[in-house]
Amino acid sequence: MSTGIVIAIVVIAAIIFGLIVVLTTSRSSEVRGAGALSRETRSRNTKANISDAAPSGREVEAQAAVRSTAVVKAGPVELAPWVAPDEEALGVSRRMFFNRATVTLLSVSVGAFGASIVGFLWKGAEGGFGSKINAGKIDDVVQLIRQNKGFLYLSEARAWVTEYPKDALGKGNAIYGGQAPVFSGMQAGIVALYQKCPHLGCRVPECKSSQWFECPCHGSQYNRVGEKKGGPAPRGMDRFGVSIANGVLTIDTGAVFAGPSIGVNTTGQEAEGPHCVGGGEH
Repeated sequence: MSTGIVIAIVVIAAIIFGLIVVLTTSRSSEVRGAGALSRETRSRNTKANISDAAPSGREVEAQAAVRSTAVVKAGPVELAPWVAPDEEALGVSRRMFFNRATVTLLSVSVGAFGASIVGFLWKGAEGGFGSKINAGKIDDVVQLIRQNKGFLYLSEARAWVTEYPKDALGKGNAIYGGQAPVFSGMQAGIVALYQKCPHLGCRVPECKSSQWFECPCHGSQYNRVGEKKGGPAPRGMDRFGVSIANGVLTIDTGAVFAGPSIGVNTTGQEAEGPHCVGGGEH
């Protein structure tokens, strides 16, 4: 999956999460029981003695006709006892507070996760695996391969670098010619192989006695340039494109090229000694 597609997925997920946050916040902002009578009001209504019978029209007229000049003294006002206000109706309720706190913490967590994903996707621009690795002067690389008995491991690129014989370029062109970045390295005498076994992804070590790569997990075997010789792997070892500028070898780990199909053996190399894993070619 390309970097652009992954970034697009992250952006879409962030938009969907934003909509969920807005909907959750709008629902949590509603005061529970809005429109209902408070406890204080219900208490007063219970204590009040309201007459169900309303006065008739004649009674009202009769009372209006009676005029009195006497001054009526108002009776004492009875103070209603203080009743604590309903906490659910004042300010931010406990439920609303916890809802908002939960949404805020979840938003921060998702934001941090999204930032870490973006940082991982842009790691290639800062160097390391997934970017172009400077392997050094090609003459020095070839010398190190020979000093290590045919194999050179570059941990930063997660790759094995071996020599590709120039007398095999004719056969190599027929197989790898469609992978220009790979074949250009072969023309310079270099092949960069991804360390993972195409079978189940185990790291494949070299076997210095047989001069092959031999996977310790399930016994897949490959010759020195990563072409399959035995075991359950579906193809040869995958490889990286390389380029050489001003004598400096650069391995592009941002793209992995599929290894050759079963049966390809452009170099004709057979086991040069005892195997480290399993038996011989099968």
